[in-house]
Amino acid sequence: MARLVQDDRKATVTQITTGYNQGLQKTISEPTTRPTLKQMGYSSRRPHQVPLLSANNRKLRLQFTQAHQNWTIEDWKNVAWSDESGFLLPHSDGRVRIWCKQHESMDPSCLVSTVQAAGGGVMVWGIFSWHTLGPLVPTEHGLNTTAYLSIVADCVHPFMTTVYPSSDGYFQQDNAPCHKAQIISNWFLEHDNEFTVLQWPPQSPDLNPIEHLWDVVEQKIRIMDVQPTNLQQLCDAIMSIWTNISEECFQHLVESVPQRIKAVLKAKGGQTLH
Repeated sequence: MARLVQDDRKATVTQITTGYNQGLQKTISEPTTRPTLKQMGYSSRRPHQVPLLSANNRKLRLQFTQAHQNWTIEDWKNVAWSDESGFLLPHSDGRVRIWCKQHESMDPSCLVSTVQAAGGGVMVWGIFSWHTLGPLVPTEHGLNTTAYLSIVADCVHPFMTTVYPSSDGYFQQDNAPCHKAQIISNWFLEHDNEFTVLQWPPQSPDLNPIEHLWDVVEQKIRIMDVQPTNLQQLCDAIMSIWTNISEECFQHLVESVPQRIKAVLKAKGGQTLH
């Protein structure tokens, strides 16, 4: 397999061989290689970003999917999905692109491992379910326990009690430190007669459909006729795009959850493309 790694300045082609052959690495101009790679069936794309899974987290992901493999779409309609995401001002960031064939996209050489970290730009917290989009809240970078408690009380609580008045709703959150703080756990315990907190496996963005809503927001920002040039304009754009996401879009994402479960089961708790 040949893999071309490209940044804003140059392209490096690595020939991976087996047996007694040794690897050959050369630096050549990207325009020289692009037509040939396309003819060979390769396409240029961002490498998939996947969590760096430990053996224990892989086990927990597998256990979660085994426990929920018989949930139907109707069951998943009772889940409210939440997450935080950061957005940067559009600019040339020199991020890596790779050339690979479609079936090679999950090859280890075509993946970029990620860890959770705060960054620049605008950070937001959001919630939605099959029934409706919830509020989107701008947050400080590195959301702390105090700020998250305010979100839980001011946003999660009214959303859950309004959308699920029969107290049959599940609230999903990931395992960020501020989500697991004792004061947050105590708050949820005090309100456990109103909704249930879903026991979520670590490092599982591929199971959370809200990740694709962040993709929708980012894609729409990138095609805006007038690009935001400061953080306030970026924040305004994010809010406007979020409120205009179609019902068909977010309902389709919730309906995809059973397939996400099957994919993680097939991967035995490992990484998936969802």
